[in-house]
Amino acid sequence: MTEESDKTSPRAGAGGEAGHGDAQSGLCYGIAAYSLWGVFPLYFHLLSGVPPWAVLCHRIFWSALFLGVVVSVRGEWRFILPILRDRRKVLLLSAGALLIALNWFVFIYSVASRQVLESSLGYFINPLFSIALGMIFLGERLRTWQWLAVFIAGAAVANLALHGKTFPWVAVSLACSFGFYGLVRKKLDVNSLHGLLVETAILLPLALAVLAAVPTAPMPRHTLGILSLSGFITAVPLLMFGAALRRLRLSTVGFLQYIGPTLQFLVAVMIFHEPLDRSKLGSFALCWLGIAVYTTDSLLARRPQPVADEPE
Repeated sequence: MTEESDKTSPRAGAGGEAGHGDAQSGLCYGIAAYSLWGVFPLYFHLLSGVPPWAVLCHRIFWSALFLGVVVSVRGEWRFILPILRDRRKVLLLSAGALLIALNWFVFIYSVASRQVLESSLGYFINPLFSIALGMIFLGERLRTWQWLAVFIAGAAVANLALHGKTFPWVAVSLACSFGFYGLVRKKLDVNSLHGLLVETAILLPLALAVLAAVPTAPMPRHTLGILSLSGFITAVPLLMFGAALRRLRLSTVGFLQYIGPTLQFLVAVMIFHEPLDRSKLGSFALCWLGIAVYTTDSLLARRPQPVADEPE
């Protein structure tokens, strides 16, 4: 998954949603983007017979190729060259490339090893982890209820670590890698599509070298065909997400982000039939409680405060 912020369209204004039509279409784009991210496990399940590192390398190659085509069709190469000339941006995007590659690999591995439940827990935890990163690295102040939400998310991880069969490294790795990725991208004024193209281009030489150097069993044509779709399935929800950001408040998009891990949870339980034992259920319950606390606090903070009557 990639969920970076694009510049907000002037139509949305600084204080509120865009017009009704724009807001409605933005909501559709947002729901579609997060729904696609939520059913990603179904796609990668088709590639369970391929080593996760090979799937990752193919995803990098096809994503770079497809994103390059999209940028060409949209005539936006003029925005890419200034990025490449800026050393600071290239360094930050290089760091982002490593983080998103780690995130992609762990997610692909979680599907191949039937740990989609744990990956969904990681993406539930991620927004609350990002709040903590904002406090530590960006000097953002947390309200009391936000502190409580972050503490509950930590308790969810601790519960699974203490009572689960193994340390929940999949959930922790996904939450941390995507959280730090968001932090890196927060420091960049770069469109999400352009940024991901540069990131995949940075990773491309290494991905091609690994594919050439490490032998793998011959793949059937249909498997190669499925792998070739990885660029498309990476770019399409990203473009929808960018369209949603230009039409909706960031807080509205923030509420939509829970669609993805919720669908992953349902796919894991109802389609892949992964066991939901007591320790996992307890961690999910704690995580959902933390999200409820955070969401309620956000909604209350958005309510306009009553204006006191002026004395006569």
